[in-house]
Amino acid sequence: MKFIGNLLWLILGGLLIALVYYIVGFVMCITIIGIPFGVQLFKLGTYALWPFGHELVNGPNEPGCLSVVMNLIWILLGWWEIAILHLAFGLLCCISIVGIPWGLQHFKMAIGSIFPFGKEIH
Repeated sequence: MKFIGNLLWLILGGLLIALVYYIVGFVMCITIIGIPFGVQLFKLGTYALWPFGHELVNGPNEPGCLSVVMNLIWILLGWWEIAILHLAFGLLCCISIVGIPWGLQHFKMAIGSIFPFGKEIH
């Protein structure tokens, strides 16, 4: 069932979401200062490819001081807009009963996209 959910996710926009995460991540990695943010975008892009059957969880000994500070910088720089987009798409998906699983994945991605530092994909 996870495979079918992931396949439909990719066809119905998940591939586009992942590509956007990867492209913006590459742009962020052009500067040394942007590399930590680019790495987080790569992580979110990987999660966006196959969200069913995977979870974004806190890493060992997280949240630590550095990840809290980096998450604060992430939010202040305007990356919270990604979370708002995932919330909007999640609400749109949840309009129909069939779209509820995809809406729930968008809600999970919204939480991961507002606090990406210190998270791991399991």
